[in-house]
Amino acid sequence: MIIFQEAAEGAEAIASISEEKTLSVMDLIVNGGTGSIVIILVLFILLFVALYIYFERVFAIKAASKIDKNFMNQIRDHVMNGKLEAARLLCAQTDSPVARLIEKGVTRIGKPLDDINTSIENAGTLEVYKLEKNVSVLATVAGAAPMIGFLGTVIGMILAFHEMASSGGQAEMGSLASGIYTAMTTTVAGLVVGIIAYIGYNHLVNRTDKVVHQMEANAMEFLDLLNEPL
Repeated sequence: MIIFQEAAEGAEAIASISEEKTLSVMDLIVNGGTGSIVIILVLFILLFVALYIYFERVFAIKAASKIDKNFMNQIRDHVMNGKLEAARLLCAQTDSPVARLIEKGVTRIGKPLDDINTSIENAGTLEVYKLEKNVSVLATVAGAAPMIGFLGTVIGMILAFHEMASSGGQAEMGSLASGIYTAMTTTVAGLVVGIIAYIGYNHLVNRTDKVVHQMEANAMEFLDLLNEPL
């Protein structure tokens, strides 16, 4: 009975120790003081902005990349048969960057090829600008979030050493370690937000490049069509 009682007491002691050492994320944020809470709040806002821009751009780029495989074949048939109005109407009914480029070229048919090429390039520049809307904000968040996190850590370290200096070097190591440990959470939060924004930014850039390549390929196909003998 004594052995079982000692074992039970030992298990309770271990459980109590583990409970004391367990520290939730919310505890880290709250116990970090006003500075830590403000910085974590700023990072949370940046994370929300980054996620919103990422998903909004993903859906926008996905919609821009969709185009009927027979679109250019239909444009070719209309242009070769002299049905320019039908070609323009087809472009107007197709909501995609490629269709808007081709529509710009169709409306310029009859003018010098250089003028048609220039108008298509100008329209392409506007379409690329639309695709890259707010994407640069992700790059800003990716660079700013880790620095904001480091700022929180530096502030925490300053406060910890200030407490040590104020106490004449007699400050308890437990309170200093707790403050520093809590301040490090801002660095972790900043790195997490920065990594998410960085990955999202590069993914959007890659998706945008594919759409731009699609636009360039179709524009070249249209220009080659104009160079073909009737």
